[in-house]
Amino acid sequence: MPVEFLGIGGTNDGSETSPRSGPSFDKQYTLRLARAHQEYGWDRVLFAYGSGSPDPAQAAAYVATRVTDLDILLAHRPNVSYPTYALKTFATLDQISDGRLTVHFITGGNDREQGREGDFLTKDARYSRTREYIQIVKKGWTSREPFDHEGEHYAFKDFVSDVFPVQEPRPSVSFGGSSPAAYTAGGAEADIYGLWGEPLADTARQIVSIKEAALRAGRADVPRIQVAFRPIIASTEELAWEKAQRILGDLRRAGTSKRRLSGPPENTGSQRLLEVAARGERHDRALWTPTAAATGGAGNSNALVGTPETVAEALLDYYDLGVEIISARGYDILDDAIDFGRYVIPLVREGVAERDRNKAAALSSVGS
Repeated sequence: MPVEFLGIGGTNDGSETSPRSGPSFDKQYTLRLARAHQEYGWDRVLFAYGSGSPDPAQAAAYVATRVTDLDILLAHRPNVSYPTYALKTFATLDQISDGRLTVHFITGGNDREQGREGDFLTKDARYSRTREYIQIVKKGWTSREPFDHEGEHYAFKDFVSDVFPVQEPRPSVSFGGSSPAAYTAGGAEADIYGLWGEPLADTARQIVSIKEAALRAGRADVPRIQVAFRPIIASTEELAWEKAQRILGDLRRAGTSKRRLSGPPENTGSQRLLEVAARGERHDRALWTPTAAATGGAGNSNALVGTPETVAEALLDYYDLGVEIISARGYDILDDAIDFGRYVIPLVREGVAERDRNKAAALSSVGS
């Protein structure tokens, strides 16, 4: 089973631990970061979405025309555009990138953030809308004949696109969430299902829930699983933990989580991260939760701490659960992307190759 690595397509050098030094969309930095991911063995980068952030589709197109052999994961919120419009944007970007696009659909887990762009649906209604939206996008990507749609959230007649993706039959669809409503929607529609880093046992249970949802939806296949972490690595264990403590201090001093200021998190994923943190700071081989606790469970915030060898072995533990895509982002975005690509990715790939060789040998011995 192959393993892939997803980094961040950041548009500036800011992070939770330090303010950005330039504009929100720094073209030179955006390109430099993408090229570093390409050079150091990453497979794709995520262009994230925020209500006030640079348009990720435009940033992705900018990178796609200048960086080859690096795939794109484009985040998109269904509330910001009609699905017939969005599917043309995605198809055009797939053309620009020569078939390197995956689209990550964000349902939205914070009412305040959603409200900034006029979205006032309830959480369950948002998941229902996202599922319908994805269904329309998929059909628009593949239908060469006009079609009508009459659904709970969208209605139109006689639509057909004149631009189609390069990928056949269509680009992959990515989805995330940790609630029953999320499992139902993503299990039915997603090609890739994204989770935030939790202890191995918790992650295994989530994978079961996702697969069960896919089977209930009548699928013959199941989504590929992606898990996200914040790696903190150094040449020795002692230095790695010293670095982790410095980062934690920066997080606490920065007070970056606006979510904490507005009360407990609303989304199940963040609630789960805080519950894991309440159980203890360290889990399994290298999972460390104080970074999540310090940010109120804000997004991808649980760390993996240790030497490259320790972090690689921890990631292989998740691979052994069935995780095929590793999402990783450090706190010094550019330098950490280089270090992770240089020191961790080769170790994980070799570990996967060794597992494949052992599996092949075992099958060969059974056959003989």
